[in-house]
Amino acid sequence: MAELDGNAVLAQSLKEQGIEYVFGIVGIPVIELSMALQQHGIHYIGMRNEQAACYSAQAIGYLTGTPGAVLVVSGPGLLHTYGGMANAQINCWPMLVIGGSCPEDHEGIGGFQECNQVELSRPYCKYSARPPSVQLIPQHVENAVRYAKVGRPGVSYLDFPANILAGKILETAITTSPGPAEIPLIYPDPKEIEKAVEILLKAQRPLVIIGKGAAYSRAEQQIRDLIKNTNLPFLATPMGKGVAPDTSPNCIASARSTALLKADVVLLLGARLNWILHFGRTPRYAADTKFIQIDLNPEELHNSVRSSVAIQSDIKTAVEALIIGLQKRTYNFSNQSEWWKVLLRKCEENKKAVQAMASDVNTPLNYYAVFKHIFELLPKDCIIVSEGANTMDIGRTMLLNDLPRHRLDAGTFGTMGVGPGFAIAAALYCRHYEPTKRVICVEGDSAFGFSGMEVETMVRYKLPITIIIVNNSGIYGGMDEESYREIQEAGGKDDITKMTPPTSLSYAARYEKMMTIFGKSGFFCKTIPELQNAVRESLKINDSPSIINVIINPTADRKPQAFNWLTESKL
Repeated sequence: MAELDGNAVLAQSLKEQGIEYVFGIVGIPVIELSMALQQHGIHYIGMRNEQAACYSAQAIGYLTGTPGAVLVVSGPGLLHTYGGMANAQINCWPMLVIGGSCPEDHEGIGGFQECNQVELSRPYCKYSARPPSVQLIPQHVENAVRYAKVGRPGVSYLDFPANILAGKILETAITTSPGPAEIPLIYPDPKEIEKAVEILLKAQRPLVIIGKGAAYSRAEQQIRDLIKNTNLPFLATPMGKGVAPDTSPNCIASARSTALLKADVVLLLGARLNWILHFGRTPRYAADTKFIQIDLNPEELHNSVRSSVAIQSDIKTAVEALIIGLQKRTYNFSNQSEWWKVLLRKCEENKKAVQAMASDVNTPLNYYAVFKHIFELLPKDCIIVSEGANTMDIGRTMLLNDLPRHRLDAGTFGTMGVGPGFAIAAALYCRHYEPTKRVICVEGDSAFGFSGMEVETMVRYKLPITIIIVNNSGIYGGMDEESYREIQEAGGKDDITKMTPPTSLSYAARYEKMMTIFGKSGFFCKTIPELQNAVRESLKINDSPSIINVIINPTADRKPQAFNWLTESKL
């Protein structure tokens, strides 16, 4: 009778649960497992850092709805994933982490890389377990994948000691599990929908906020219908962009601060009232603002403020019910209302300020000029990955998205280093699902430093990712060339650590020269013509990544803000 080892049983179980992609770094005891994955038709992508592997896996989970998996070695290998696991858990993206561990008979006596991995992983997971035998691997894989997908998506961890992976079992003795579980669709309470309709009908200054949850739930058609039928103004959270187009006349992103401050009713569609939305509290909102909150997760309802209506539901089904309820009342918010006039006037004022900065092409360049002239050349359906401080925040306003799930950034946890991993996942997604699309990865120079070696991964798998490094020589901002040289040349080596500002990095570092490692060339740009030529040329490259390193003013900043971007605590 046929006999299988734990590696084969695990690979077969993952395949049965619909897992398509595994990202990782191999070593003892998971080398044979990585080979078994490939033998079972699963894509294995070898990464250069475990955190980056996590970032890729969670991004593929967000883009496809099926968890991406991470394969890592015991001890330090798994410990390196916790930043990525926390990011996925807080972003609510599905992911499965598979960790090798030391043989069970070595535990407690100082085994190689011995670590209490199941318990250490538990705070970052929805599910954390070790199958006690080869026979029960399929059951635990089914549990882990189901937990990662259902309800609020998140992370599962499975621990595999070397003896379990190497253990043998007769094929007939394996406990089989069903295929991927269907995710139950949650419908809203009709009474709560009617309450929401009544509040919207009475609103003088309504506002819709579209969150990442709406993007994940694939609710774009329903939300676009809602906006079209009602003429309501809307904003999107960073990764809610594109669910309704940024170029829609109803998008009032340019008047964000005014819209939040003066709205009397806010309809939240899969958006959390966390720091990104300033907690729904004063001084960013009026004290009497009414919130209509729709979220898949009941624990999220009323989490920061007491909502007037709180609806647990899938976003699609709730918005469909709202549309029907509002159509019965022939609701349409007039373009001639005072609220629309206020919003459009503020949009126009802010756009003029941005246009003035974007038109300044003097060197050293500023963010707005760089983003304006990049965006002019980008394919309109490209997936944009972005991270950094000002690079990400300003880029969000300048690099528009008209399609859902086409922007990936640092997210709710504000995690730096996600960019290359996200870009790898996006490029693999495009390769297998939408092969005509391009991935543009826009990085601050500081952010790029976290995971920059993943460029080698991109080269190895022939991923045509355009990496644009907006290089201000620092974290938030660096030093000008003269100041940098003075510090470099002044005093002894012991003094340089006392003199160099903590936010400063090397001036105008030549990151594009990383491509020479692989026998290729990057692009170094200081002017707009150089930048635009580099973008054009990089988009012609179809079998490898490219790096465009554009130098900007180290003191370049965003336009003046009515409020600090991060709401300060008053405690």
